[in-house]
Amino acid sequence: MAIENKAKPNTATTKGKKRKQYLPYNKAVKKRGAYPLRPGIQGFFITCDGGRERQAAHEAINVIDSFFEELVHRKKPAGLPNKPLNKKITFSYSDAEDDNEEEADDEGEEKGQEEVIKSDTSRENDARQESLTNKVFDHHNSDDVCHGKVTEETNDSKKDGASIENQADNSKEPPAKKQCIETDTSKSATNEKEKSIDKLIEAELKELGDKSKRRFLNLDSGCNGLVFVQMRKKDGDPGPKDIVQHMMTSAASTRKHMSRFILRVLPVEVACYASEEEITRAMNPLIVQYFPMDTQNPKKFAVLYEARANSGIDRMKIINSVAKSIPAHHKVDLSNPDMTIVVEIVKTVCLIGVVEKYKELAKYNLRQLTSPKQ
Repeated sequence: MAIENKAKPNTATTKGKKRKQYLPYNKAVKKRGAYPLRPGIQGFFITCDGGRERQAAHEAINVIDSFFEELVHRKKPAGLPNKPLNKKITFSYSDAEDDNEEEADDEGEEKGQEEVIKSDTSRENDARQESLTNKVFDHHNSDDVCHGKVTEETNDSKKDGASIENQADNSKEPPAKKQCIETDTSKSATNEKEKSIDKLIEAELKELGDKSKRRFLNLDSGCNGLVFVQMRKKDGDPGPKDIVQHMMTSAASTRKHMSRFILRVLPVEVACYASEEEITRAMNPLIVQYFPMDTQNPKKFAVLYEARANSGIDRMKIINSVAKSIPAHHKVDLSNPDMTIVVEIVKTVCLIGVVEKYKELAKYNLRQLTSPKQ
């Protein structure tokens, strides 16, 4: 009976506590990568430690950008001398001239003060003598004449005193020094320079903020342990092959540690869909550039093939299609090739690039090149 008397839980309250879940029926699922890997691009194929794709992408962009700047600024501009010219330059308005002018002004002031003092003493002596003579002369002449002469003498003495005071004030004032006055043209030129620098900084900040104008951009490869950095090449800029070649040669010579998560770095000059027809069509510009028909020095080459997240393509068919597209006088040499054609398939995209000294540079493994020799 005690069991039956127990209050049953209210089903309405328990149902109200459950959260309602709605499934996104008939809606497109959003992809994580905003910029996925696609055909028609060029850049850098980079392998890294699994789970460290984001950190490896940041490192790769910094390293690639540094070597790109080295290649761009490595050549000296024309017209500049190799050695600095040690010439003594003298300006028309220098400090030495200012010092000489100040010394001359001081000497002139001293001479002027001495002359003023001498003139003052001589005038005082003349005034005393005139006063004595006037007293003697006053006894012989009448009062009216004496009064007129005294008034004239007092007026003359006042004028002489005023002139002496004016000369003393002029002697006390220092002479005006030369001042460097900026012209309106110099001010306008400096303002224009400041404005131009500000405009350049603003334009650079806008380019950094706008992803569509960045030179190097990370693309989502969709595979674990794989990073792709897209390069937007401009006219006159070095290509991905030149940048990677410079990176590997400098790493092999200096053994300097550059990154923490990057393993291999390979250039990608052509990207297309993973099919035999598309691959043979995309190989034409690379053949013209690296394997010309009319050449007296034929090259030895090899084909490197790797596939990720794609098991529906026959490996030997792709290798044979790439090898047949190259002219016949260039020979295949798998042991010691001059050029290595890299074919990387990621899902449905085929990435193609050409490298030199593939085996000599540790298969373009940056970590192995920068590790200490054992």
